[in-house]
Amino acid sequence: MPLIPEEPQIHESAQGPRATPASGRTAPTPRPVPGPRPAAPSRPGRPGPHRPAPPVQRAPREAAAQPGPSGPAAGAAAPAAPQIQLIPASAEGALDAAEEAVDLLLESGRAPGDVLVITTGEQHPWAAHELSFGETSYWAQHDAGDDVFYTDATVADRAASRPVVVVAVNGGAEAAAASALSSAHSRATALLIVCGDPQRINSVLGTSV
Repeated sequence: MPLIPEEPQIHESAQGPRATPASGRTAPTPRPVPGPRPAAPSRPGRPGPHRPAPPVQRAPREAAAQPGPSGPAAGAAAPAAPQIQLIPASAEGALDAAEEAVDLLLESGRAPGDVLVITTGEQHPWAAHELSFGETSYWAQHDAGDDVFYTDATVADRAASRPVVVVAVNGGAEAAAASALSSAHSRATALLIVCGDPQRINSVLGTSV
């Protein structure tokens, strides 16, 4: 189903530049789903500890459980689909937009281990660096689940579910973008943020999600 770009509100405590789409218009910055989280170590490749803003209790946009008849299935609720946010950006600026989205997520109180970042084109520099030491070490960091993890569309199916998944549509074939968005949608349990060209994303979302 085509996705209409949202204009999410920006939390007043969030600072920093925003991604600028190819049209020259300032791109809307995603409003992550904040929640109470303990302080966590800094994200890969970013020196210094993060100081999350005081968490704010907000109800996620999830379907509430509906009362049903008594019996074994009574009280069970179907898993809610993640909220989807689109950040318009060119292929060249998609990775930077994803980085800014991750910064805002951490500043809002999200734990680094809650976030998975998937690229459709060139690998994120952190992923390329860590893979230089071998896949065993790279995936061991994923399994530890205590930091932001960066991967690409070709191996995204190997990643586990996380509350927030950020996709940077930074190039690659249409098949790679479709694969990344499909993997991201199935792995995001609360929020899916997609950074890239809206027209391309809408065409891909229509067949992959």
